[in-house]
Amino acid sequence: MNPGLFPLAAFWTGLVALVYTFAGYGLLIRLFASLRPRLKATGSDAEKPSITSVVIAHNESADINARIENLLNSDYPHERIRIVVVSDGSTDDTVERVRSIADPRVSVLTRAERHGKASGLNAALKECDADLILFSDARQRFATDTMTRLAAHFSDPQIGAVSGALEIEPASSGVGVAVDAYWRHEKEIRAAEAEWDSCIGCTGAVYAIRRSLFAPIPEDTILDDVVIPMQIAVRGYRILYDPTALAFDSQPLEPAAERIRKRRTLAGNFQMLFRYPAWLLPWRNRLWWQLLSHKYLRLVAPGWLACAFFANLTLLASPVYRAALALQCAFYTLAIFGLGFPALRHRLFTFPAGFTLLNACVVSGFIHYLRGGADLHRWDRPKATDAPSTMPPVPRPSAD
Repeated sequence: MNPGLFPLAAFWTGLVALVYTFAGYGLLIRLFASLRPRLKATGSDAEKPSITSVVIAHNESADINARIENLLNSDYPHERIRIVVVSDGSTDDTVERVRSIADPRVSVLTRAERHGKASGLNAALKECDADLILFSDARQRFATDTMTRLAAHFSDPQIGAVSGALEIEPASSGVGVAVDAYWRHEKEIRAAEAEWDSCIGCTGAVYAIRRSLFAPIPEDTILDDVVIPMQIAVRGYRILYDPTALAFDSQPLEPAAERIRKRRTLAGNFQMLFRYPAWLLPWRNRLWWQLLSHKYLRLVAPGWLACAFFANLTLLASPVYRAALALQCAFYTLAIFGLGFPALRHRLFTFPAGFTLLNACVVSGFIHYLRGGADLHRWDRPKATDAPSTMPPVPRPSAD
């Protein structure tokens, strides 16, 4: 093989792989989604299934009562709602605060030691006999009609899980703006996947499943909100995404907090890749292409970036590749300025900075996974910002 062909092939392979991963797949899945009629929820008042909302809490005394009251204030029939809080090794007064709520629909499971969210979910589901299980976190709040919107989809027996949408308060920094844009893009992909067949994973703060389809997950699972829906999907059921079933989070996606969260999420993707290799076999999982394109190709994107850059260095005899190298260098220079000066909010800086940050998090996530050990599945969320929130604690549903 001509030695000059190898860097040429490496450059173009890396470039094509990156374009497909970050743009091509999104365009393709939207095209496929446009070929199918849009699904409509058809549930009626006579078909309301019972719902148990499960909240895993570790030292959530500041938020837990407001979370429970928000769930109880749903417009869903009150007699069909139950709430189970699992106190996962809390050392504050989370348990006492839950018990202070004088409502028979609310119960708490106490665990003296902290085992992590996946273990808590396994324990909670043993105590649940409702038709549907609604997963929620302690910090977020639901719109009053979120339960109703999620439950309506289960009138179709082929629907195994339904994800809602998480609305996050806008970030103030330039890089945070880019992360916000990435999150909007992610939600658009999930919506298109669900229209075509099923979305890959759910939003952990707001999704529901059929109780009969739950199977216990390994207690060190990091991405329970992807593993649980995928287990349901490989059994032949569909996983939907309803952008009108809203949860609200008043904590913006600022770079420092997002870097920690994204590192853990990507470590979870590596864990899932190595733990469930059969999910990439077309004859075992009809969603193999979506899983590969949406989740796993992003894990090798830093390698393709390096491949394109270093291969480009050996092709400088051509003016085309000198221009390509100049563009790459300019892109990374803008990224450095965007990361170093958060006040810069122009897309010229925010897009390169956000893209570079997210790919750096892939590398960090892989290292985090390799070093994680037994504690990787335990999640300590970043401390909430002290800035006042503009997001209502109990938002009203918007008109359709």
